[in-house]
Formats: sequence, C-alpha cells, structure tokens
Amino acid sequence: VGARSGPVNLLLYTVFRIGNATNNVSWESYEEITARDEVAWAIPISLGDSHQGFRVMGTNGDYFTYYRYGQGQPLKFAAGEPFADVYDAVLGADVARELGYEVGTEIIIAHGLVATDFSQHDDKPFRVTGILARTGTPVDRTVHVSLAGIEAIHIDWQGGAPSPLQLDAEQARRMDLTPKSITAFMIGLDNRLNTFRLQRAITEYQAEPLLAIIPGATLAELWQTMAVFERVLLVISGFVLVAGLLGMLTTLLATLNERRREMAILRAAGAHPYHIILLFVLETFVIVAAGCLTGAALLYGVLLLIRPFLLRNYGFSVSPALPDAGQQLILLAVIGLGLLVSLLPGLIAYRRSLQDGLSLKI
Repeated sequence: VGARSGPVNLLLYTVFRIGNATNNVSWESYEEITARDEVAWAIPISLGDSHQGFRVMGTNGDYFTYYRYGQGQPLKFAAGEPFADVYDAVLGADVARELGYEVGTEIIIAHGLVATDFSQHDDKPFRVTGILARTGTPVDRTVHVSLAGIEAIHIDWQGGAPSPLQLDAEQARRMDLTPKSITAFMIGLDNRLNTFRLQRAITEYQAEPLLAIIPGATLAELWQTMAVFERVLLVISGFVLVAGLLGMLTTLLATLNERRREMAILRAAGAHPYHIILLFVLETFVIVAAGCLTGAALLYGVLLLIRPFLLRNYGFSVSPALPDAGQQLILLAVIGLGLLVSLLPGLIAYRRSLQDGLSLKI
C-alpha cells in the first residue's frame, strides 16, 4: 500500500528498491488501515536514505517475522540479531560482504540516495547488530533500521538540510520518534477472501489518495508489458533461423556436384535411391540437432556465468531451468524445418543418381 501512483511504480520502489515514491503515506492512515479486522500483520516501509550506495529502509520488528521471499521462505540471520535500539542496523548479505562489515561495526547513513559531504548523518552513527543470510533478492542490498532510527536522524533536519538547531544522538533518543509519514507498507490478511474487498476499501479511502496492489498480479502486468520486447526478439530470432537454414541449404547444394561420384558408388553398392534422400536428411538432422544442443549449452553456460554478477549487483537471481512446453515445441519446429530444407538437395541427388549410374564422365 502506498501513495496513489502507478501499480508497477509502487511495486518497483517498495519490493525491488527501484525508483522513488511520488508521495508518502501519513502515519494516521497507516494506523487506521492496519487496525482493520481483516489485517493480520503489517510491515511499514520508510525509504529515502542510503549508505555507500545501498538503500536504507526503515521498518519494524515485524519485518523479520512476517516477510517472505521465494517459495514462502522466511528471513534468516547469518550473524547477530534484529535491531532493538534506535541506532541499531541489520545488513543484507551483499552489503556486509562488499563493504566488509560485521556485527558491531558503526555506519553512517546519508540523506538521500546520493551521498555528499553535507548530507551525512554523521552525528548519529548506527551499530550493526545483525547480518541477514543471502536471499537472492533486493533484501541482500538493503540496510535495515528502525522507524525510530529514521526519525531520529531527521529530527533536526528541515527541507532536506540540517536545521540551525542541532540535536545529538542522545538528545534525539529522548524525543518523540513516532513517524509522521512512511513511504509505503505491506499488509497480510487473516483470510485471502478479503483481499479484493480490502483493496477496494483502500482505493476508496477518503483521508488521502492511496493505492493497494497485489504484488503477484502487478508483476504479471509488468511481464505483459515486457512481452512486446519478447515478441520483437522472437521475430529477430526467426530471421536469424531463416538465414541459417538458407545458408545450410546453399552449402548442401554447392557440394552436390562434388558428391556425384559418392552417390554413384553408393548406388552401385546396392543403395536404394531413397537411401540417397535419407542420407541428406540424416546429415541435416545431425547438423541442426548439434546446433540446437550447442545453443542450449551456450545459453545455460552464460546464465551460470552471469548469475553471480546479477545477484551481486542487482539482487536478481537467474535460475537455469529445463525448456518449457513452448520452447520444446520451438526446438522441434527448428529441427523439422531443417529436415524439410534437406529434402531439396536430397531429391536433386536422387534424380542425378538415377541419371548418372557409374558413368565414366563422373
């Protein structure tokens, strides 16, 4: 749930940490919506700060209890424990690995997503209390702190810059650190049958314009948008396939004259004319099948090679999988077209073998 914008935009900045929110959600709206009977749990999300290029997310302890990824897997700690103090921080696996941090390390959070000298909250350092196990998701590249911690580092800031009245860490700790607003929040329901009813209620919420999305449905919408590019790539692949088949046909036709003696000898050895056609079909099958297998091997090899890079830099996990039914159909179609193309040189060789026999002019 977030400020009203686009469903895909809301999904990208809350789940994938891509882009920025157009507006915030007031704390009063968060409390009112999460107090509804249909809501079983809620995870507030506060974004907008960073550390050494990694996003900082303010949340609460329910994040480590209820957040799920992959096939419903919970978050686990590789070291340490969740934050308990205002100035505690929990690091994603990639943050700790790339920056060389461990439990007990002090870190400085920067205001905004681009760290500059004047935007550092260096008067309120955080201490790393936990490091999450790798998930293969954007969680690995996130620094997690409490909502109170986010409020504490901004309590003496105004308009995105430090105010003349500065408060140190202990003074800020004694202030009221209840958030005035958050970026978005996730909610879980006690019954899935209430999903659409609550979604409609949030969309029609009168206090402020809000948007509620179902991540899976919105992700499917995103993939539908990308399907246009997939179709373009498929058309390009089709042209490449046609060019490859024409090249193979040209090669087979070009070698026919040199193979006339071979065909005549086979006929003299008792080969049936149809064996000549079968020979070309078999050769083409071997070539096309070898090409398909080589292409598949290269594809899976490249995926395995770039998987660590994508996981490390973008939190995106690519898992090579066996071809689905559609891809298997395409492979069979490619082999079938290859065999069809081989019929032309096979028929020509067949007719020539009938005419040539063991003629001395060959």
